[in-house]
Amino acid sequence: MYQILRKIAFWGVKPKKKYSHLYKKYFLMFRFKELILSPEEKITFKLHLTYSVIEGIILGVLALNEFVFVKSLKGSDFQLSILIQISAVVLVFTIFFNEYLKKVRNKKKLLQIVAIITRLPLILLIFFPHTEAETIANSYYHWAFLVIFLIYFFAQPIIYPTINLFLKNIFSQDNFGKLYSISTSINKIVMMVVTFLYGLLLDYDHYSFIYVFPIIGVLGIVSVYLLSLIKYEDTEYLEVHLNIFESIKKSFKDMRNIIRNNVPYKHFEWAFMYYGFAFLGTVSIITIFYESELHLNYSSVAFYRNSYNIIAILTLPFFGRLLGKIDPRRFGVITFCSILLYLLCLLLTYYFPVHFELLGLKLYLFMLLFVIFHGIFAATMSLLWNIGSSYFCKNEEAANYHAIHLTLTGYRSLLAPFLGIVFYHWLGYVGAFLIGIGLVAVAISIMIWSEKKYKV
Repeated sequence: MYQILRKIAFWGVKPKKKYSHLYKKYFLMFRFKELILSPEEKITFKLHLTYSVIEGIILGVLALNEFVFVKSLKGSDFQLSILIQISAVVLVFTIFFNEYLKKVRNKKKLLQIVAIITRLPLILLIFFPHTEAETIANSYYHWAFLVIFLIYFFAQPIIYPTINLFLKNIFSQDNFGKLYSISTSINKIVMMVVTFLYGLLLDYDHYSFIYVFPIIGVLGIVSVYLLSLIKYEDTEYLEVHLNIFESIKKSFKDMRNIIRNNVPYKHFEWAFMYYGFAFLGTVSIITIFYESELHLNYSSVAFYRNSYNIIAILTLPFFGRLLGKIDPRRFGVITFCSILLYLLCLLLTYYFPVHFELLGLKLYLFMLLFVIFHGIFAATMSLLWNIGSSYFCKNEEAANYHAIHLTLTGYRSLLAPFLGIVFYHWLGYVGAFLIGIGLVAVAISIMIWSEKKYKV
């Protein structure tokens, strides 16, 4: 596995003996004391790390959210596609919120207000029914669930660009990827443990989520509050106050100019567009595949998710350093190859459902290979999606570029989850997964071609 990753990452680069010893070090976890950090970097890292730990708890619960909606709440395929959709469609508004964010002097207070507004509604889930009969009899609970999480995800267009802005302005170029990968590794460890425990709890009581989500809501407020403590001062402030229509017009104009003038970044986003349709179009189908085709229980789903997170944790330090040393488009090829291979493993599982049971877990042969490739995908995408766009711009432009990246994610999410369900009902698992593989192949081709022709 190490040799394969090295060859992919360093194709076209002549090997140097004096650097050969560094390759093995990529797989070792970084030791915090070995990094040369300024006092501000140390404080910021500790705050971001604590935020990442709490977010790991939240993400550990949300990791089973779609499966809870299908298995416990008995939501329909169409409603499931909406649940997948709303987690990303809110990102359409990122470019508008980013324009507003530029005018806000007190960004810390804004984060705190957003956290309270978007996290508190999770407490309402405690009033949901605790029986299958009552859940099926009252379909409005499905829609209430969707609305609550629509509100929850509306925080993303503000929180994500702000994180990028805060960190990029304090962390040095050399430390950015390293420190971010450490926080992400810890985040995934916590997420893995919580997902496992939450899966066991759901197997014991399919409706225990009504008690868990209110706790998650409170933790969400705390995590964003800690993030707001990171030191930040505006380097520029827009004195001219524009009305809402002028701001929207300016946002689209800035977005168009950046994409038009920064050709490598344009290609980066084009590749992400094809990948995004593949990912968002298949993620809901995979959830249905778990329930209807593989007949997995909560513990088995948690096992598969945790297993690939273990691989992600082990490889994140390697990929954190790698992202700072190679072109982000070459890094993207590794990411997209991994999703192509894990979709292929799902197809093989469909045709060859060889499996065995161990300690209540249903283990499929090709799903174990799926776990390996999904782990590499989870590690690389957590870096590429969150901070990849910042490698195409100056430090002070990081929030703008990430806002564009998130907005484009929102645009493709308007159709991708719904189209995925349509193709699934029309062509079945095989046709839907093959379409996903084809789209990812196009994304890989764009990345390879762009890096060869245009330099960052």
